[in-house]
Parts: sequence; structure tokens; C-alpha cells
Amino acid sequence: MKGYRSSSFWIWLAGVSGFLMMMAGCQSYEKQKAQLPDTESRGRILISADESFKPIIDAQIQVYESNNPGTTIAVQYKPEAACLQDLLTDSVRMIIATRKASISEERLMVDSIKVGPTQAVVARDAIAVIVHPDAPDSLFTMDELKEVLTGKFKKNLIPVFDGVQATSTVRFIVDSVLHNDSLTPKAMAATTSQDVINYVAGHPDAVGFIGVSWIGNKDDADQLSFLKKVKIAQLESTDVPGSYVLPVQLNIYMRRYPMVRDLVYILKEKHRGLGNGFADFMSGNIGQLIFRRAYLVPAQKKFILRPVQLRE
Repeated sequence: MKGYRSSSFWIWLAGVSGFLMMMAGCQSYEKQKAQLPDTESRGRILISADESFKPIIDAQIQVYESNNPGTTIAVQYKPEAACLQDLLTDSVRMIIATRKASISEERLMVDSIKVGPTQAVVARDAIAVIVHPDAPDSLFTMDELKEVLTGKFKKNLIPVFDGVQATSTVRFIVDSVLHNDSLTPKAMAATTSQDVINYVAGHPDAVGFIGVSWIGNKDDADQLSFLKKVKIAQLESTDVPGSYVLPVQLNIYMRRYPMVRDLVYILKEKHRGLGNGFADFMSGNIGQLIFRRAYLVPAQKKFILRPVQLRE
């Protein structure tokens, strides 16, 4: 009986010791977390984002900060090339662009700032082609659009971009539309996507190229005002020759619209902080719903197409 009591005592003592060690570990973790410069629910970070995504990134940040009142995500909107340069800037926690970091860029990040990137495609959008409301040409094949971009079109139309160098829109046009041809020297450079809209609104011979998140959301008051100033051109469908489509959600999802691109985050965070929290948010249910409601295509959640029964 004495031996039994002795054995029970040591078992009890081991249990108490384990519990105390666990509590000490929890306290240690909480102390460590409190010493971090930021977490998912508190702190301030700086990110840079491609200017063509400004409306949708503003919406994502607004909801995240509303759900996490102790957080501030300061964003600098820049041409994509400038964002990619920020991969090597330690003070910029995340960049948002249209492509992932290359292997060589990942190696440079590890060598220079001692952190490897986490990256993912969170949505897909498109490059919208806009024209003056009175423009006679609002249907283009990709060959015709290439002629506009190279200055060989039957009419003297002037392409207008959010800059003629270093922007994601220009890079897409050069890589995916022009291929080996050169952009016409008549191409105009505006400072921002909104400036592209304003220029096209005042010039019937202009053809603008902007991210669809600037003009595709018909539930947004600002974008509705833009749609009163310009007209969205239709491009020849990728699957049905001779038919023309707008850069709307279904056509982006099905890739019927010929100029679809990715929205990518590249995160470089040395601890699990606010950058991870924002990345998880954009990939999660709420963030994906925000993309969907902005008429982009979510890439991390299934996009369900439901048949619509028309009433007679």
C-alpha cells in the first residue's frame, strides 16, 4: 500500500510538473509574440502594389483594417517594375504584381535580405480596352489591336497607357500581343489609370489600356462615373471566331477574353506578422469574396457558375 502511494505521488508530481512547464511555455510564447514588431492583428507595415490594381487593393485593405482595428497597411502604388525592385527593399513587406518572383529574384532576396518569398496567385483580371463614347471602332480582333499598337491600323488611333515603360499593362502588351513588333512612337503615357480614362474621354482618336478593376465594377459609384465618360471595347473571343466579348467576369474565368492576367502577392516576412495576416485574408473566404464582388475572378476559391432561368 505504501509503495502504491509512493508511485501515485510520483505520477501526480510528474503531471503537475508537465502542466507547469506547459504554462511556462505558453507565457513564453505570449511574451515572444508581444515583442514582435507586428502580428496579424496589430502593427503597421508597408507594401507596394501595381497601380493598375489600386481599386481592388484599396478595398481589400479597407476591410482588413476594419476587421483588425489595431492594424495599418500602408500601400505605395507604383509601376510594376518599381514594385519588383522593392523585392530587395527590407522595409517593404509585400508586393502585389502580375507575376511571381523568378528563381534568380528569389535567390537575390535570400542573399540580400535573408528571407525567401511566399507567393500566390489570388485573383485574375484583364486588360480592358477603352475608347471615346463616339468612337466608330469598338470591336477589335487581336490582329487589329496589334495594328493599333504598332501604328499600322487603317485609322490614326493613338494607344494610351498608364506609362510607356515599366508598367504591367505595357509589359503584357509587349510580351503577349506585340511579340517581336515595337510599340508605335505615337503611344501616349498617362500618369495613372484614371488619367488614361480622362484622356480617352477627351480624345475620340485615343484607345486606352487599363486594368479592368478600374472600370469593371458596375456597383461602384466612381467606376459608374468612368463608364459615362468612355466605352469599353469588345475583343474577338478566343473560342468563337467572329464573336466579340467584353472583359466581364465569366469571360475572364473561361478565358474567352484574350487579355487575362494574374494578380499575385509576393510576401517576404521574417516572422509571422501582419503581412502573413493580409496574405491569408486575400486568399481566404472574405478576401476572395471581395475579388468576386469587384468582378475579378478569385483564384483560391472555386468560382461556381449557376445557370440562370429567365422568366417569360
